[in-house]
Amino acid sequence: MQPGRVFWSTVVTAFGVVAVVLAVVVAVASATVHRPIPFLTGPGWLDGWFQFDSGWYYAIATGGYDYTPGQQSSIAFFPTYPMAVRLLSGMVGDVQLAGTLVGVGSGLAAVLLFAGWVRTRLPRRSAMLAVAVLLLYPFSLYLYGAMYADSLFLLTALGAFLLLERRSYVLAGLVGALATAGRPVGVAVAAGLVVRMLELLAQDRGEDGLRAVLRAVPAVRWRQAGVLLSGAGLLAWTVYLGVTFGNPLAFVEVESAPGWDQGVGPRTWFKVAYVTLFLESHWRMALLLSLQAAACLAAVLLLRRVWRLFGAGYLVYALVVLAIPIVGTDDFMGTGRYVLVAFPVMAAAGDFLATRRHRWIAPLVLAACGLLLAVLTSYYARGIEVS
Repeated sequence: MQPGRVFWSTVVTAFGVVAVVLAVVVAVASATVHRPIPFLTGPGWLDGWFQFDSGWYYAIATGGYDYTPGQQSSIAFFPTYPMAVRLLSGMVGDVQLAGTLVGVGSGLAAVLLFAGWVRTRLPRRSAMLAVAVLLLYPFSLYLYGAMYADSLFLLTALGAFLLLERRSYVLAGLVGALATAGRPVGVAVAAGLVVRMLELLAQDRGEDGLRAVLRAVPAVRWRQAGVLLSGAGLLAWTVYLGVTFGNPLAFVEVESAPGWDQGVGPRTWFKVAYVTLFLESHWRMALLLSLQAAACLAAVLLLRRVWRLFGAGYLVYALVVLAIPIVGTDDFMGTGRYVLVAFPVMAAAGDFLATRRHRWIAPLVLAACGLLLAVLTSYYARGIEVS
């Protein structure tokens, strides 16, 4: 078999193995929990993936958006994923099944795009370890069937950057628009695409470095400006909110609603809620949040390697992806999923492991990640919020 086919078959097989293992974990864990939700009529390995925000996405896919000022409302969830679920549900006849299929299908496609991206930028061992990191990262459970938007967002982000690398500027902008309409952190895609486009222009002129990126600005033509279409997704979403509900930034407002409590201010910036968990001895939740905080710290420490390996455009993307949740959450909840979509960081982590002098470090770290992935998936299936 040709080396290229071996690489791709290995990636697909590895994804399939992890997906099957986690499906078993979900089936076993969900069997211990009684969940009287009428429309969940599937087997345990399917129903167990339907947790927490899945209910919001289900409601959007079946009944559209709603908004009540001062209360938790579905407009907090961007439209790309629920609209994809709604479209597929018309074909398969079941919204829950469609949500899982979009999730796991996007997860596999994203892993394949990521594998292709690292394969052309890293040595073979680094590339394989980077794929392994993405597959076994403890919060990668959202790639394997959860009715969440993360896998589709990762797919659109990777797709936009890969199209840009092929100098398909307009297509990159259009796919980037799906990302900016997919999650609030989608602005990172737009920012990263613009900087990467300027980098490519500078490279085409035989120049390199940050100054070269700035000097490339006057060289931008209409063709390259096609990446600016990536902002159209967010723009369209705000226009819809303004026309329908009278508040184009309603999705920002509802984040501070009671129960979510993610308002802007010192209480959020200094993580008062996170510290309070320790003071009040809520150890399990404190540990789960600390795991996400540790993932953020590791990602931040890898940013320098991201810059060195992949350039300023990918650094800007990763930096914005990480900065939004780190600054905008009061307890680190959800940040594990944000690190997941910071794909340049995952690639840098693989390269870091590959370049350690002691080769046993990489399998040890991956084994620990795999164990944590199984544990967190079990928690998730039993209705314990993990990210």
